[in-house]
Amino acid sequence: MKHVDHVGIYPGSFDPITLGHLDIIERAAKMFDKLIVAVLINRSKSPLFSADERVKMIQMVTEHIDNVEVVSFDGLSVDFAEAMGAKVIVRGLRAVTDFEYELQMAQTNRAMRHEIDTIFLTTDLRYAYLSSSIVKEVASYGGQIDLFLPPAIVPLIEARIREKKSN
Repeated sequence: MKHVDHVGIYPGSFDPITLGHLDIIERAAKMFDKLIVAVLINRSKSPLFSADERVKMIQMVTEHIDNVEVVSFDGLSVDFAEAMGAKVIVRGLRAVTDFEYELQMAQTNRAMRHEIDTIFLTTDLRYAYLSSSIVKEVASYGGQIDLFLPPAIVPLIEARIREKKSN
């Protein structure tokens, strides 16, 4: 019998990757033969980091996880999942407020690709309040961001914020 890899994708903007994101990646990676962290190229937003920079940052902080691959994509998550051979989309939930939007997206994705499921992982309570937007705001005011990010990411954020302020 031929072995078929169980592939999952975890899509998001990851601008920047937080400890909450990393928590979801580490836990989801245990559920699949391969977990693809899919960095969304969203033309309607102006991210702090380019998609390539975000991919490199995530690769740096996930290098200890053998079955994680990090790539960027443009378009619908379900189309990307299908193209990558993934049958599951992983989404993180921080609070009840995330659930309504995420449920709507999961149901829409299921209507478009009935063979692709979505699973929700609740974040560790230590990170339930945390979002990339909050990290960027705290950083823009010179606040302490090392509580929210993998250590290797902190100097990258601080440097980018300084760069933006000097322009």
